[in-house]
Formats: sequence, C-alpha cells, structure tokens
Amino acid sequence: MLGASRRSLCAGAAARRHAAAFAVSADAAATATATAAAASPANPPRSVTNREPSVSPHGGKRLFSVLAAPKLNVANNMPSLKLGEGSLVGRRFESSAAAVDSSDAPPAEKFEYQAEVNRLMDLIVHSLYSNKEVFLRELVSNASDALDKLRYLSVTEADLLKDGSELYIRIQTDKDNGIITITDSGIGMTRQELVDSLGTIASSGTAKFLKTLKESQEASVDSNLIGQFGVGFYSAFLVSDKVSVSTKSPKSDKQYVWESEAESNSYTIREETDPEKLIPRGTRLTLYLKRDDKGFAHPERIQKLVKNYSQFVSFPIYTWQEKGFTKEVEVDEDPAEAKTEGETEGDGEIKKETKKKTKTVVEKYWDWELTNETQPIWLRNPREVSTEEYNEFYKKTFNEYMDPLASSHFTTEGEVEFRSILYVPATKKEDITDRKTKNIRLYVKRVFISDDFDGELFPRYLSFVKGVVDSNDLPLNVSREILQESRIVRIMRKRLVRKAFDMILGISCSENRDEYEAFWENYGKFLKLGCMEDKENHKRIAPLLRFFSSQSNEELISLDEYVESMKPEQKAIYYIAGDSLSSAKNAPFLEKLNEKGYEVLLLIDPMDEVSLQNLSSYKDKSFVDISKEDLDLGDKNEEKEKEIKQEYSQTCDWIKKRLGEKVARVDISNRLSSSPCVLVAAKFGWSANMERLMRAQSIGDTSSLDFMRSRKVFEINPDHEIIKRLNDACRSNPDDSEALKAIDILFETSMISSGFTPDNPTDLSSKIYDMMSAAMAGKWATQPQHAQTSQQQPAAPSSPESELLEAEVVESVGVDQQK
Repeated sequence: MLGASRRSLCAGAAARRHAAAFAVSADAAATATATAAAASPANPPRSVTNREPSVSPHGGKRLFSVLAAPKLNVANNMPSLKLGEGSLVGRRFESSAAAVDSSDAPPAEKFEYQAEVNRLMDLIVHSLYSNKEVFLRELVSNASDALDKLRYLSVTEADLLKDGSELYIRIQTDKDNGIITITDSGIGMTRQELVDSLGTIASSGTAKFLKTLKESQEASVDSNLIGQFGVGFYSAFLVSDKVSVSTKSPKSDKQYVWESEAESNSYTIREETDPEKLIPRGTRLTLYLKRDDKGFAHPERIQKLVKNYSQFVSFPIYTWQEKGFTKEVEVDEDPAEAKTEGETEGDGEIKKETKKKTKTVVEKYWDWELTNETQPIWLRNPREVSTEEYNEFYKKTFNEYMDPLASSHFTTEGEVEFRSILYVPATKKEDITDRKTKNIRLYVKRVFISDDFDGELFPRYLSFVKGVVDSNDLPLNVSREILQESRIVRIMRKRLVRKAFDMILGISCSENRDEYEAFWENYGKFLKLGCMEDKENHKRIAPLLRFFSSQSNEELISLDEYVESMKPEQKAIYYIAGDSLSSAKNAPFLEKLNEKGYEVLLLIDPMDEVSLQNLSSYKDKSFVDISKEDLDLGDKNEEKEKEIKQEYSQTCDWIKKRLGEKVARVDISNRLSSSPCVLVAAKFGWSANMERLMRAQSIGDTSSLDFMRSRKVFEINPDHEIIKRLNDACRSNPDDSEALKAIDILFETSMISSGFTPDNPTDLSSKIYDMMSAAMAGKWATQPQHAQTSQQQPAAPSSPESELLEAEVVESVGVDQQK
C-alpha cells in the first residue's frame, strides 16, 4: 500500500515535491505524538523545526519544508531523518514542540534581576503596551536587528557567516500547546551578552551597537536597526507565562539557554547540550503562552500579525503554514457494480474492460511560507513606480475598491528625514466630526507602529488624507505606541500638511473640472474647517475654496476667479450669507451692487460665513459682508449725502422713536435702488444668517442673543415713494396712527426680506390684513351694486327709436384702423 501511494504521487514534479514534504511531516508527527507527553515547563517541548532547513530566500526555487528536505547540510548538528512504515497514510502533522528529558544537561545558573524589577516588569506588562498583539512586532524587530548587526559586522569579519550566509526569520506555532517559536539566523549572543542584555531591564544591545557605530569611522553608514533588545524583549511577557531564549554566537563555541517566568525576580542561564536543539548561529525564542492568550498560537493569526506590523522588514519572514494538494485515488467497489467501458477481441475471445472508479482527495502537509515583502513601495524611486502600482498599494493597504483622486510620493531630507506616500480618496467615508480615522499608518524603519496618530501628524481638517509615513528617527516612547510631542514631530507635521495641500492643489488645477468638483463635494467642509482651525495655512487653504456667486449661473467659483473678474474700481470681495441660493441671490442688499456689475459671493452653507470671517482677506482684498452697516461702494457724493441727511434727519429720528430699542439707529441707505428699506446688522454684530444659526444652537440662556439682535440698523431709501410719503407725514402729522402703523409694517417686512425672523408674525399679519382691508374698501363695490339695481327694474319695451339710438352709438375709428 505504501508503494502504491508513492507511485500515485509520482504523476508530476509538483506532486513529487509535495509528497516528500507530506511523507516526512507524517513521520515527524508520529515522533511528536510519541514525545508530547514529556512536555513540561521544566522540560520545554522540542519542535522538529529546530533543525535548520536549507532555504534560499532569493531566487525562484521552491522553499522546501525543513521536514521535506532530507539532504540538509547540517549533519553535524542533527540526526538523519527516517521514514516509518506506513507513515504516509492517514497522518496529519501538527506543529508541536514536544520535549525530551535531558537528565544529562548541566545545572542551570540562577541570576537575580536588577533591583525594583518586579515593579518595572509590572509596568511593562500592564501599562506600557495598550495592545497585547504588539509583542510579535517587538520580537520580530529584535530578530531583524540581530540580522542587521551580523550583516554589518560580516563586512569586516567574513568568518561570522561561516555557519551559513542565509539571513531569515522563522515563526512556528503549536496551537494545541500554546507555544510560539521565533528563530533568526542573526548574530546571536554569548553567555555574558545574555546577562548584560536580558539580565538588566531596559538595557539594549542594539542601542550599544548603534553608539559604537556612531563613534567609529563608519558613522555615516545607513543603519537599519529597529529593535531594542531590552524593554522590547520583555513585551513577550504580555502573553507568556514562560520565555526561553536559546542563542548561539559565532564568537562562542557553546550555545546557551536563558529562561524566566512572568512575575519572577530571577532568571537562569544554562548550556544547551541536546544535539537536536543545537543551531549553527542565531537565536530561538520560545514563548509558552498564558491560558487566555493561546489564541495567538494559531498560524493564521501569526501570519496576519506579521503582515500588519512587520510586512516590510528587510529580511524574509517565514511562517509555518498548513498547505494541501489534490490527487486522484482509486475507490474500492463491488465488481458487479462496475461499469463496462467497452469490449475488445483477442485470440477469439471477447474481453470486457471496466473503468476503475476514482475520487479527488486533498492531502495536507506543513511547509514554510514567505509572509512579508522585503521592499516597501515608498523606498523605491518614484520615477520607477507606475500609477497602477500606487493605486494597487492604496487599495490593498486601505481596503478600498476605487482608485484615489491623487497621490504624492516624496522624501524629506535635512534635520528630519522620512518617506511618505499620501492619497486623496475618491469617496468620503469619514465624517468631519470623527476624531480617529486610522488613515495614516506610521512606520519606524519599516515596522508598523500604529494608525492612531492622526492628531499628531495631521490636523483634524485633513483627516480624510490617507497614506503611510516611515521615519528612521521618529521620537517614540519606550513602548513605541505613543508619539512624543517634540520639535521633530512638529516639523514632520508641517511638511506633511504642505505636501497634502500640494496634492489637492494639483487636483484643482486639473483640466478636468469635474475631478475637483467631486473632491469639493466630498471634502469641502473639511477645508472650511481648516479656515477656522489653522491660521498658519490660510494662504494654502483659500485658493482651494469654492462658492456660488451672483454671476456664476449656479456654478462654483474660486477666489482667484472672483478676483480676476473684479471691476477696476472695486476695492473689496463682497459676500452675503443666506439659507438658500434663491434667497441670497434675491436679497435687497444686492440691488446697488448688481447695478454696478459687482459680483457677490453667495454663502449658503452654514460654514461659509465663519470661514471667510476667519480668512479676513485674500490677495490684499478684504472680505465685506454687504448685509452689514457702513457699506462703502466707492461712489460717495458727500455734498449730496449731506443734503439728503438734512432733509430726512427729522424722519429718521421719528422712525427711531417709534421703533425704540428694536434698532440701534435709522440711517439713509446707499445700497438700495428699488426697495424702500432694509435691516442691516451692526459692524460687529451677527448677520441674519448667523443669528439664525445661533438661535438654532442656543439652549436655555438667550442673553447673548438678545444683545446681538439689538445691534441692527434700519436703512431707508429716500428715493422710494413710500419713504417720501412718510417724510411728508412726519412733517405734517407725526402722530397719525396710520403713519405709525406703516412704520411698524415697513420694519417687520424688512426683517423678512433681510433674512431675520419677526418677533411676532401674528401681529404683523393682522396689520397687513387691516391695511389691505382699508385699501380695498369700496374699490370693487360699485359694479355689483349697479348690476343688482338693474336686475330689480323691469326691462323697458323695445322701440324703433331705442334701437335706432343704440345703432347710432359707435366708437370713433382712425384711418389706420380702418385699413
């Protein structure tokens, strides 16, 4: 049966390779099963993956499983593998770390941690790290540092690579026993380095190595060291009850094992004597997970964490994954039920051929799988990256399905160096009030740190921008999860914001106007918020703003377009705020400006008015609200205005006396041409639009509303017939009740036309009804009364004379009409 199985696996080259992996894995499974009972905290389980595989991290060759490669060049370090009888059939290898008792091992030496270690360990485990899953990021970073240090040192000491030139990181899990093993082929540690690096909290071998590099003649070498083999290492105790570090330095002939338990004040170091646990060079970390954290030992979860946090580490990271391949196998069946396929003749006999029944099965095996990409896109030259590659990276990183509107790939140099790729999404998902968007992924030396740094690296109004930021010297705290406020962070923020504005400006300058219209529809409110919150970038925000105007035919225009179309004598940028485009465009405030041909911005969004008030000016042109007092249109005739004021001064005082505290004063208007009056806001008071918004937001206390509402100015148009009649009434009969009622109606109707809300709409309605009744009284009563009288009188008998008279009554017709 074993031979048949092997023959069935020889159908092709791919099948032969998978079969080898499966065969040896099955045998290893039997060994692991037999030794699993020996596993204990004192005797940590032994993993078959401790044997060094022959792996080529480069090139196109298939990566063989360590269990599928019997011809390994490590004969001095491990026994040869043997296939057991029947081991191929019905077996499924589970990654495990089964142990073997080592009674001949030398006794371990016990060491005490540094003073106050219990308090510091408690701080590390319970306070520094807010998310447990970052333990893998820290440990992989340490492994990467060990590999980097070996690579640097091997430049001058080639013998360091005598045990193998391959540099890699491997992560294997045992989900049944809750064990994670992380192996690197890096520099490793000697016994004394174990004591110095792991026996003292916060001691960092990496930091010491960097210091040495800087002091050497090679200080200019670009260092990629990312970990801190000190505090970062102790993040392993976030999820582990026990941690074992087995390490071999090329500078030492012996391999040592460091072990410690969570909440312990001591650790042990012993020499490794088990031949199957010896490694040529590097470090193997074994984590014995806590009961509540054994879920981290699932291969799929480890692979996900590596892709999230360590996707761009510059060394290959392999994870131990279950795989499978399909094959056809024969199925035993009753010969009577076998189907006859055909008949053949031979030697005068008829032979019947039957087709054997088969089925497709999936054979499972375990193998190493490359999990990370060693070259992040932001480290490449922008000239060598296509738009399709940028878009693909964007959609993959941020789970988007549409291409971005724009992207920006840049590198900053100088006192602060970092690389970044920024994107403007095509669709809006975040609301302007969202504080955490997770749109900026922060990396430090290609290791993902967090995506909760929006507030530190980007202001809230640019929170819609997505991208990655990778820095080599970003100041992080000891847990690398909290960005420390510093001068470097402020400089990074300033440069990122500038690049974001350049990217948005590129969209606005596109020949396709629809692209920026789509951007503005999605993110216009964000930029308006920037006018309120970021005074330093007003010059960058202002050109990106868009508004309706009185001459734009319901199309949005920019401030640059407005300035270009200004009249030569125009001194300011005029605007008016309203609740709708129709009401703003037909407001009485625009009458004189329309006559002069001045364009007026129509602000119909609640944020528009506040945005322009914060800008105050654009290209030396101040913003002027035409609904406020002291409007200067540049056409004043002082002598004429003086004459009009003298003529209507008594009327203004009379109207002010009638209105009382409802208005601050009554003035002659220079902005009206067809309306009799208008109600304008004081220079520093609320406009009608702002008052409406504040009224909607006020809760309880309305004292500020009452104060600001009292600062209104009632302007009258001296050229209007109604105002002229009131001027006559003021001079002849100022106490006339009808004249006083006319003043009340004028004021309250001007409130409506000016955008304000009357205090008593019912009273205004009553006054209008009364005035209409008086105006209509008897106007149409004559014709119905005459018709009723004619119906009561009997019709006169017709006579020839009457008919003749009626016939003689004709209308005069001109000569032209006859023609």
